[in-house]
Amino acid sequence: MDDATQALIAGIAADAAPVRPINRMRGLAMVGLAFLFTEIVVLFALGARQGLMSGQVSVFFVVVNGLLLILGLSCIAAVLTMASPQVGANHDGPKWAMAMTGVLPLAGLLAATGAGVNGHLHVEGAHCMYLGLAASLLVGAALFVWLRRGAPVSPRLAGLYLGAGAGALGSVANGMACSDESIAHLGIWHVASVVIAALIGRYGVSRWLRW
Repeated sequence: MDDATQALIAGIAADAAPVRPINRMRGLAMVGLAFLFTEIVVLFALGARQGLMSGQVSVFFVVVNGLLLILGLSCIAAVLTMASPQVGANHDGPKWAMAMTGVLPLAGLLAATGAGVNGHLHVEGAHCMYLGLAASLLVGAALFVWLRRGAPVSPRLAGLYLGAGAGALGSVANGMACSDESIAHLGIWHVASVVIAALIGRYGVSRWLRW
C-alpha cells in the first residue's frame, strides 16, 4: 500500500464519527406520539363526534376509517423500513392498501350522484378535507425527520408513502370529530386529503430526501 493510499485512509478514519444506529421501534414511537398528540388536539378543538364514545357509529364510519388506518399503518411501516436500505426489501404492502382504499371514492361518487348532493355539502366536505390535511402535518414531519436520518434508496416512493401514510392518519384523526358519516362524504372528502398528501409527498417532499 503506497503512502497516498495510507494518507487517504487515515484522513477518512480521522473524520469518522460514531453514529447512533437506526432503531425502527424508536421511529414507530415517534410517529405514534405525533398521531396521539394530533388526535388530542383535534378532539379538544372540535370535540368528539356524536356516538363515538358509546360506539354508536355507522358501518360506513367503521369501514372507511378502518381502511384508512390500515393504509396509514402499512405506509408508515414501509417508510420506517426504507430509512435502512437492505437487499431484497419488499415495499408492496402499501400498494395493496391503496388499491383497497381506492374503492372508497368510487362508492362515494356513486352515492353522491344518486343522492343529488347539494353545494352546501361540497363546502362542508372541502372544509373537512382541509382539516384532514392539517391533521397530517405532525405525523408527516415525524416521518420526514426519520427518513432524513436514514438513506432511502427510492426517494420518490418514500415520499409517496410518507404523504399517503401521514394523510391517512390525519384523515382518521379528523374523522373522530366529523359528524357526517355518509359514504358520499367519507369516501370522497376524507380520501381526498390522503390523495393530496400523497401527491405532495411524491412530488414535493421527495426532493428533500435525496442523500
